[in-house]
Amino acid sequence: MKRLWKASLAVLFSILLVAGTMPLTGQAKKPQMDYDQYSQVDVGKDGMVASAHPLASQIGADVLKKGGNAIDAAVAIQFALNVVEPMMSGIGGGGFMMVYDGKTKETTIINSRERAPAGASPDMFLDENGKPISFSERSTGGTAVGVPGTLNGLETALGIWGTRPMQQLIGPAIKLADKGFPIDSVLADAIGDNEEKLIRSAAGEIFVPNGTPLQEGDKLIQKDLAKTFKMIRSGGADAFYKGEIAEALAAVVQDFGGSMTSEDLKKYDVTIDKPIWGDYQGYQIASMPPPSSGGVFLLQMLKILDDYNLSQYDKGSWEKYHLLAETMHLAYADRAAYAGDPEFVNVPLNGLLNPDYIKERQELISLNAVNSKPEAGKPWKYEADTANYEQTSQPNDRQYGETTHFTVTDRWGNVVSYTTTIEQVFGTGIMVPGYGFMLNNELTDFDAVPGGANEVQPNKRPLSSMTPTIVFEDDQPVLTVGSPGGPTIITSVLQTILHAIEYDMELKAAVEEPRIYTNNLSSYRYEDGISPDVIGQLNAMGHRFGPNPVTIGNVQSILIDHESGTFKGVADSSRNGAAIGVDLKGKRK
Repeated sequence: MKRLWKASLAVLFSILLVAGTMPLTGQAKKPQMDYDQYSQVDVGKDGMVASAHPLASQIGADVLKKGGNAIDAAVAIQFALNVVEPMMSGIGGGGFMMVYDGKTKETTIINSRERAPAGASPDMFLDENGKPISFSERSTGGTAVGVPGTLNGLETALGIWGTRPMQQLIGPAIKLADKGFPIDSVLADAIGDNEEKLIRSAAGEIFVPNGTPLQEGDKLIQKDLAKTFKMIRSGGADAFYKGEIAEALAAVVQDFGGSMTSEDLKKYDVTIDKPIWGDYQGYQIASMPPPSSGGVFLLQMLKILDDYNLSQYDKGSWEKYHLLAETMHLAYADRAAYAGDPEFVNVPLNGLLNPDYIKERQELISLNAVNSKPEAGKPWKYEADTANYEQTSQPNDRQYGETTHFTVTDRWGNVVSYTTTIEQVFGTGIMVPGYGFMLNNELTDFDAVPGGANEVQPNKRPLSSMTPTIVFEDDQPVLTVGSPGGPTIITSVLQTILHAIEYDMELKAAVEEPRIYTNNLSSYRYEDGISPDVIGQLNAMGHRFGPNPVTIGNVQSILIDHESGTFKGVADSSRNGAAIGVDLKGKRK
């Protein structure tokens, strides 16, 4: 990845100056900890961590400094994020951890996606008249809660690659929960925006004490969560999936109308999967297979765009954004029709990425006009199997989820790209009383109307958009990419890769370049920084970008220079994240 590093080094010094002197957004009004000491860009020789919260990044970097590897650090980071980003992820949710093993040179996925309980049914999101229940209602009840997988996934990853015991790695998170920390602007805003959802459960006592939402700079102490982590430290994942925590979790889900039982928790299992692979301009890309839709449609969009020589158009041009939008419409039409859990349905992966099918999709794109009826294609003609489901029409009332992504590298060549979630901000809003962790609303990622590839079924995993990705050059990992943002995740990863490879941009610039998202002709988003003239021209063509920009995603990324043995980490400025490099110097063993 020499050209990426050439661009990177040319502007690195100025970026480090800016990152080191400009305050991160969200500096505490009642400062008890100096978040300003952290930077969104860093370089290290012996390891790198990039996450959406500086305290979590620091904990991961400390693990690396003390001799732990990237997987050890990732486990410690996830526990820490449960404390400092309780609205985004935690042991009440699930995720996908992609690991490149520096010793075996193999890339593996620990799939801890939530599963539907045994009592789930295809029609559970329909009312008595057979109509879909509104998203606001179906996303906040017990039927929305999937059986959590994160803790099982962490324990599985440590069992394969870890060098430090979980008892040690959970310690810093216990201290954070027990002693407290000053909350940042992102958490404070999340609490304020979700006050009504939180006060329905034990979460209100923690985040809205005495009816007043915690503010930026307030100290957040989570004694119940610390207690739960101490139980996990003593008993491992069994302490969560069996015994009193499982009983309490199932009971509160049932209190809110769900069917989950402690038996569902006891039976939960992760899978160990292989990535889906694709090529783009000489790079090999490893990304997420189903039940995530992330990898296949990331690769599909890259293949569709590959022949357009996108960089002939300026990075801020209407031509670039038009081609992106048209490609997104086609990919998301396919996603809605054909993506689901491969343990239950046939997914036409080969057909969706077949070169002849890609040509068919390219023929539907014109530089001069908007495709007024983007529809799913016919990838099954390139497959030996056939669909074992129908195409269905779903209500267009979903809210975009949020989550968190982080990434770690170490001096032994191990690489972790990990996206983890509880779906919406604060998930269902349901906290397990006495145990201090939030429960996901991941089952709303299933279709509300049954019959399609993504209908609800017991033990099935709902469709995901999470897209932790590692880019390779000559079989060596050179770039990690991932983001939160629900269905926008795929396009955030797509555009970061395009900016870095196609436009040869320095990594921080590639991450910060304004992004768009659109999955159909009635749903458009764009970030601040795109010219109003460009938006006007796109809308004149038939696109429907609205009057106000929004934030899309929060990319965390690491660039790996094998010649110099250097890691460059970047945290997206849309949150208060930090990249922290590790330099052991004379301390190397």
